[in-house]
Amino acid sequence: MSILPILLWPDPRLVETAVPVQEITPEIETLAADMLETMYAAPGRGLAAPQVGVMQRIFVMDAGWKEGKSDPLVCINPMLQEISEERQVNDEGCLSIPGVTASVNRPAQVQMVWTGLNGGRYVQSFDGFAAACVQHELDHLDGVVTFDHLMADDRTALIAEYNAQ
Repeated sequence: MSILPILLWPDPRLVETAVPVQEITPEIETLAADMLETMYAAPGRGLAAPQVGVMQRIFVMDAGWKEGKSDPLVCINPMLQEISEERQVNDEGCLSIPGVTASVNRPAQVQMVWTGLNGGRYVQSFDGFAAACVQHELDHLDGVVTFDHLMADDRTALIAEYNAQ
């Protein structure tokens, strides 16, 4: 396994849409293992392939590992099936925008379907921080970054904060 370099905003690859994974190959398995190692080393709770320069629809996450509730997921070609009307605001950080935390308003619960490394199809509901994490990583697969969720004034202020680092 290897720790991969994480792209930093405003790298143009972070605003590109990732393409579906066509087949689970040994290269995809290695990518997933490297992404998990990179995420834990960063340290983060989620990492999407575009953040390491791979434009494929795969992300890894472990929403609870910092609280001792480790449950790593490798999500290939993930899609949301259900989205709650209830909303929640979370303070979100991003490994591609280090040092900046933004308050992002998202659906409080989501149900996601994805393919695992074993080729199996999975469906799971997420709420709380895990729901925000899923949506954040899915955003990366669609070329959306945290700044894109903010009102103009908040976005300008956080970009200035990021650039001042």
